Amino acid sequence: MQFLSISRRRTDKFSDADFAALTDAEFERARALHVEGVLRQIWRRGDIPGACILWEALSESEVQDMIGSLPMFKAGMLEVTIVPLKPYAGFGPRLV
Repeated sequence: MQFLSISRRRTDKFSDADFAALTDAEFERARALHVEGVLRQIWRRGDIPGACILWEALSESEVQDMIGSLPMFKAGMLEVTIVPLKPYAGFGPRLV
């Protein structure tokens, strides 16, 4: 099953220097999750500091665990919403 996580950096509570201190560790963990095949795609948000991530997992709790392994999340620097995704019926055969 696929899930979309939408995160926002807590810039109200943490400085740019705070985020910079964890950037390399965050990138390293994201690369490891990508190699494992669970982090499928990642985008930086264009509206505010944060990211959108497409996850492949059996359950939302697995996604929560993976997000929980990210250094910035562990430090309380991110707010995250998880959205379960369902297939789009418009591309399949029409039901008669």
